[in-house]
Amino acid sequence: MAERKTIPVQVDKSHLTTIGERLYSHAVELVRELINNAFDADATKVMVTIDDDLIKVEDNGSGMDYDGLVQYFNVGSPLKKDQPKSPLYSRIRIGEFGIGKFAALTAGKRFEVYTQRGDFAAAVKFDKKTWEKRKRWRLPMKEVEPDPDRSDGSTVTISRLTKKLDPGEVAEWVRDRVPLRSPKFSVYVNGQRLTPRRFSGYRIPVLEGTEFGPVHGEIVILPASSATTGEMGIEVKVKQVTVTRSLFGMESWGKEMARIRGEVFADFLPVTSDRSGFVTDSPQHKAFQNAMSGVMAVVEKALRRTVADRQTKRARRALKEALGRIENALASNPAFAQKGGYAEGEAGGMGEPAVVKEAKPRSVEEDEQEDQREGKGKKRDASVQGQPKPKVRRLNPRAIVRKVRYGGSSTNCCLDHFGPDGPEAFNEEGVIYINQDHPVYANASRKTDTHVMHLARLLAQELALLADSASPREAFANQSQILRDAYPQEETA
Repeated sequence: MAERKTIPVQVDKSHLTTIGERLYSHAVELVRELINNAFDADATKVMVTIDDDLIKVEDNGSGMDYDGLVQYFNVGSPLKKDQPKSPLYSRIRIGEFGIGKFAALTAGKRFEVYTQRGDFAAAVKFDKKTWEKRKRWRLPMKEVEPDPDRSDGSTVTISRLTKKLDPGEVAEWVRDRVPLRSPKFSVYVNGQRLTPRRFSGYRIPVLEGTEFGPVHGEIVILPASSATTGEMGIEVKVKQVTVTRSLFGMESWGKEMARIRGEVFADFLPVTSDRSGFVTDSPQHKAFQNAMSGVMAVVEKALRRTVADRQTKRARRALKEALGRIENALASNPAFAQKGGYAEGEAGGMGEPAVVKEAKPRSVEEDEQEDQREGKGKKRDASVQGQPKPKVRRLNPRAIVRKVRYGGSSTNCCLDHFGPDGPEAFNEEGVIYINQDHPVYANASRKTDTHVMHLARLLAQELALLADSASPREAFANQSQILRDAYPQEETA
């Protein structure tokens, strides 16, 4: 029987020095890796110093003894997989592959590790140029006397920088990618403590189960005034660290998608070796996407509701101002009080028009209270006993109905949605309807002044038609007169 031969597996040393350059495309990622290593080592404080000559990351974690240093430089060590929780605080460890330290080579040609644990202290230097020249695979280590003025912990210093990092940019980038929300853990960059991002707005809690574990977190709908196109989307975190930011189909939501922020945690998701994404063809990722599909349906519904609420409030304010102008204009045109309205009070003497009173202004809050008293979407009673009641269409629950009062009469005005192909405005049974879906209305409502004037124009138009003018030209003349009185000359001069 022939002797079985074996093939040796060899790795060239030069490949190790290029791991960081290939896996980590941005030099700033080395800071993230070093901070997360400190978190895994049960550090409570990490100090990052960045200047033109070096980058230093110092922590007060457990530090390393000789065996710990050997383990530290063991590329691809399974230690963190075999021991997924830290010994002191039982933190779920972030690192998995044992190659994050090589990210240092993306910014500098040398890094030095100083560590102290109990009565052991040592420094190890890794010089890229020297390492590639030597045939031996060993790194020089120098034992030193422990520093009595410092606690256990480690310090990594990267020098001979090939890339310069801006401290402000590092702070912003790292903020989302290290576990700042973890208790007993703080990070400082050039003396400034990093705090996790917090958003104000309508909060939607997330808690979805999958066969691999829970998806939890919180999504926030920002106020419209706080919406921004910078860093849009939802942060997806694994072990408290943002891996990526995703839109989850919000691309089709229009400009309102800029109001969505938040974070979801899914520790079961498998990440790529550089922690920049997920293994997307894994069953875990597919289960996560299915869970988030249901979550985003809830978020979209809530967003549409808040958009509608905002538009309704804006329309309510604009209509209030337009009505005030029109009612005051009608006070100067008592002829309209005898036509096209429903009696509200006592008329004057025989042959005299109803008593004309100037409209009393009301607040938006008073308007909303009237909605609650009368009931949205129901028929409004704009008559007195013995007078006919106006018929109204079936209204949308968000319809805005107000009375146009003039003299002893009134006419109901309704802002509702009748579709983009519906009429701009019309009247039926003495009720004025204005279509909020009409393209002209949608364009005019973008600015407050034009919104109010547009509503005033439509109200004057329909009131002139309700007056049963002898000819269209007379109706137009009446409309023009109402608008002139609604917008006195001094306001338009």
